[in-house]
Order: sequence, then structure tokens, then C-alpha cells
Amino acid sequence: MRTCWVLDHPAHVRLLAPFLREGTTADLIVACERPEVRAMLEQGDGRLPRRQTLWVPRPVGEGKRRKALYRLRSVQRLLKAAGRDGQGAVERLVGVGAALEMLAATPRWWRRSAVHQRWYITDTEVNHLAHRIAVKAATHAVLPTHWRDDLDGGFLASFQGRVHRLDGLHGHVHLAPQRRPSKVSNPPRVLVRRLVGGGVHDEGEIVALPDDALDGVVTTVADENAYEGDPWTLDRELATHDGVITQSVTLASEAALLGTPTLLVSAAQRGFLDRLERDGAPLFRWRGEGDEEPWDSVHARFLAGLHLTDALEPASWPDARGQLADWLTPR
Repeated sequence: MRTCWVLDHPAHVRLLAPFLREGTTADLIVACERPEVRAMLEQGDGRLPRRQTLWVPRPVGEGKRRKALYRLRSVQRLLKAAGRDGQGAVERLVGVGAALEMLAATPRWWRRSAVHQRWYITDTEVNHLAHRIAVKAATHAVLPTHWRDDLDGGFLASFQGRVHRLDGLHGHVHLAPQRRPSKVSNPPRVLVRRLVGGGVHDEGEIVALPDDALDGVVTTVADENAYEGDPWTLDRELATHDGVITQSVTLASEAALLGTPTLLVSAAQRGFLDRLERDGAPLFRWRGEGDEEPWDSVHARFLAGLHLTDALEPASWPDARGQLADWLTPR
């Protein structure tokens, strides 16, 4: 089945890479113009097959509506051209939180579409704008079992397509348990990721790192759009550091899954963060000045937690990758 894969975020590249490798040489890629996504595609040999790729803008900031319209029309042209290139029409579109592409592939009374499967994968309940588009355009939705429908703006209740419930976090699909350092460095080595902001749901979620957040530690900077290392091996960096301090909920979830003590400085609410806490992952959260627990207390618990990872019981690792692979295998 010829498929168009949408790669909108570096974590989405890692998530979908194994399925792209199992696809056909006629598959297409729609990739978002983000520095880390571009670096991953350019350095993807052995990890990501090279396919015809359409680069599209990220519809945020000034002119976001114009960027969204350009992206929509560019994808429509790509799919139309694919139907004439002699390799067969695109029958399936798969994306993570990428609803514009679903809309571009949806048939209308004046336009047919061969894309009869449109897979919307998401773990972000608060991405309401994308959800509203996906309700109209997606045929399949992949949501985690820990999805919080109280945060999703009515998406799950109103979606009329087929819903698949993934038992696990997205990190369970593309990560693998890794060995942690046996000793904590002195001073501790901490990976830090700060966000640029400006994303669809960043407003009201991003909390600035307090001035003393990095006191007493040696840092590796992996800030959004500024990481100088290999983005494909960032998960190994997470596992080899003593701790992680981040504004990114995605990176926080990946680090915590790998057993690395993680301090998430963010007001974000996600079902997968709740699940990590229930499962006893080494995740420490400070939600900003309105948090019930003061910063000094959370920071102190995190620093103490750097030395207590030996006491953690290894968490179970659900076969989320097998689940997703089964659903995405053409029948």
C-alpha cells in the first residue's frame, strides 16, 4: 500500500522510522521545516530510507494561516502528482498530530481522493485545533489507553472513525531500555532542553527555568533548534546522563522511560505524564509559581533523586511497537 508519511517533529521521525523502513520505495514523505527534522532526514542513512520528500512550513507565528494554506495546497498537489507518476496512487496517509495533511487528502464532492485510510496518531489531548480538523478528515485515530478525554475538547466523544487504543507511551514504540551509569558523576551531568515556544499549544504551558535550576551540575545543552549532537542518538544521551532538566514534555517522557531522573518545568497536562507518575518513573514536575509544591522543594527532590536510581524497580515495557505495527500492516 503506497503511503504518505508526515514527519512534523523529531520525536515523530523516530516513532515512524521503523514503519517507513517496512514501506515501499514509492512511499512519500511530507516533512516539516524544523532544523532537527531536517538534520534527521539528512543524517538518516541506515535509519530512515530516502523517499521523495515535500518540505512544508510549520504553521506557527506570524503568517500562520498563510503557512497552513500553503502546506495544505502543497500536499494536495503532491498527492495529485503521485497519482500520475506510474507508481500507483497514494492510498494511505499516516501522521502524528498532523491533521492538515488529513484534510488535504479528504475527498470532496468536487474532488476524488484515493487516500482511503488517513491515520491520525496523537498523545496530546490539548492539541484542540488539530483534533477539530482530524474529526472531519481522519478515518483512524490511534490514542493511548491513558488518554484524558477531560482535556481533549470533546475529540474522542465526537470522532466517528475507527479508534485504536495503544497500550503505552510513544516512547515505548521507538525507544529500548538502556543501561544507566553505575555511578553519579561529581558534579552530576545533566542534559538540558529549553523550548523556543510559539507552538500551537505552548501558550500557557511554558514555564521559565528558575535562575538556580542549573546550579551545581555540569550541563549538556540540547535546546530546541540548537542541539549540536546527532539527533538520532539523543535517546542514548538521555540514558548516559545522570539527569535531565527540560521544558519539553516529550523529552521528559522519553528520559523518564529510560530511567533517567527528569525534572520537567512546565504547566502542561498530559495523560502520559500522569501514567509515568503512576508507574513510579523518576519524573519530577514543577508547574510554575502556582504549583502547590514550591520550586526549592521540587528541585531538592530531583537532586536527591539523582542518587537513588538503584532503588527503582524496572518498569514493565508494553509492546506498543508490536501493536502499532499490527495496525499499520496492510491487510
